[in-house]
Amino acid sequence: MQQLLHRGAAMMQHREEALGTSWDDLKLFLACAKYKSFRNAAEELGLTSTTLMRRVDRLEESIGCKLFLRDQSGLTLSDEGNAMIADVTHMERHAFNVFRRAARTSNDTSGTVRVAVTEGPGNFWILPRLIDFQKTYRKITVDLRCAMEQADVARLESDIAIQLEPPTNPDLIVAKLGRLHIYPFVSKEYESLYGVPATLAELNNHRIIKQSAPQVDDGAYARVLGLKSLEGIVGIKTNSSVGVLYAVERGAGIGFLPTVSTALGAPLVAVDLGVSHHADLWLTYHKEFRTSERHKIVVDWLKKIFDPRTYPCFRDEFIHPNALVPMMTAAREGFGLTGYVATAPT
Repeated sequence: MQQLLHRGAAMMQHREEALGTSWDDLKLFLACAKYKSFRNAAEELGLTSTTLMRRVDRLEESIGCKLFLRDQSGLTLSDEGNAMIADVTHMERHAFNVFRRAARTSNDTSGTVRVAVTEGPGNFWILPRLIDFQKTYRKITVDLRCAMEQADVARLESDIAIQLEPPTNPDLIVAKLGRLHIYPFVSKEYESLYGVPATLAELNNHRIIKQSAPQVDDGAYARVLGLKSLEGIVGIKTNSSVGVLYAVERGAGIGFLPTVSTALGAPLVAVDLGVSHHADLWLTYHKEFRTSERHKIVVDWLKKIFDPRTYPCFRDEFIHPNALVPMMTAAREGFGLTGYVATAPT
């Protein structure tokens, strides 16, 4: 009898410990499940690996089971971890909804709207147009984040995101904004010094500037060019699309850039190799923001400035860069963008 009472007391104490588990520790559990590595999760969370492992150990002890199988290849969810992750993810979604609802109802026609977008469209297309937007909507602050890393709208990393891959989360509203057409370019200086390849076979006599970054299909270069590998022809590799443009302008080699680059006046020469690539732009935001006035204003504005009917560079069909220039002149001047501002120093 004494043993039963003791065991019952221990079980009750264990339940109380489990109920007192920190939500912060549950978030760490989600991060470890996502990255499948203590080291990678710790880097993302700004913790040391030792601290993260200690807190996961504490979580496992408090709930009385192992959540991860650990080996040299990394972390794998245990059966108990797999059973738990759906519930913790559900908890997280509801927690984020609380903050979204508060942001939506607080002074709805003014305040900050956070927009995450890839570097090129963010720096060269959205940012110049924010000037006119601010003249009309002076009480709305657009916090523009231009980075190749994809922001998770569902996890409140941004209110609105423009990304190269459509999300699958059912809580998000997703709309296709337009299409970026990627084409090879060189500078006029490069053309005068080295000429341009007339065929894919002649690429071996030139150097390619390659972007390797999140959301960028790393195998697209070789696939589009019909090559098994780019070994021996990549001169510069960078994670930045702005860096690719800078390097092309300075005559470092052939770079693959959106055709809108020349449509905006960048002093580039299209290299006609009979190949092109495209990447669709997807606008996404949480369905909780459908009734937020300031978020609706920003969403409608973004759709307007990427409208393929007004801006042919975003159409689904490919238009040669040389043909785009006269088509886009009126649009550029309509925004007061009388010329392209070079990224390279003079």
